[in-house]
Amino acid sequence: MLPTAGLVDFHCHLDLYPDHQVAVQESENAGVFTLAVTTTPRAWPRNHELAQRTRHVRAALGLHPQLVAERAGEIDLWERHLAETRYVGEVGLDAGPRFYKSIDLQKRVFQHVLQRCADAGDKIITVHSVRAVKIVLDHIESNLPPTRGKVVLHWFTGTKAEATRALELGCYFSINAAMLDNQRHLAMVAALPIDRLLTETDGPFTKTGSRPSKPADVAVVVEMLGKLHNVPSATVATTVRSNLRSLLEHGGHTPPRGL
Repeated sequence: MLPTAGLVDFHCHLDLYPDHQVAVQESENAGVFTLAVTTTPRAWPRNHELAQRTRHVRAALGLHPQLVAERAGEIDLWERHLAETRYVGEVGLDAGPRFYKSIDLQKRVFQHVLQRCADAGDKIITVHSVRAVKIVLDHIESNLPPTRGKVVLHWFTGTKAEATRALELGCYFSINAAMLDNQRHLAMVAALPIDRLLTETDGPFTKTGSRPSKPADVAVVVEMLGKLHNVPSATVATTVRSNLRSLLEHGGHTPPRGL
């Protein structure tokens, strides 16, 4: 198995594991650069506090589209915290059957998020786009100029044409093992340029074997991408790390030590 130090898990819900603090420490001990996304701004302070004690974990400020129906009123709280972080997520749209009834409200919230990120400048946003890729890309194109922030499309399941449009808009893509296990999505992932890829687990919502995935399990994704592109796993790991460095250097920032 590939060593975990220096790998990247750009989308993981560390606060949804049984012990949040232990999950953060495990990521830190594994040396995996982990983006701890949140689903509500109420979760931000604790995530931020724990991440600040680490070298490898960063927290993102989110308002998950699946929670917008109940929590749209928290957008003001989200906005109050925005200056405290460079990372935003999980945000976006979900037009699946369970959440479609709130899609208009989701659009308003997502538009607000993108506009505030554009105003602030230099945010990195991890975006959910289930059954809503075209609308998500329309919103990004209309509200977030490429010079004002960067988007990473998390668990992207759009078409090749939609992927091409996203690339033209400057988006990156975070890839997990479940995407690579799905034959329908494999051709789309294979067509993505490797210099726009990051890796993710989306733990604990994905499984490695019979247990919820942890950031260290991103090694499995690196190995699967290596097989897909017919390159050594170590080359994929180095490329993903370089991609993250490029993303973070946008706006003149210095990436974390060791990246």
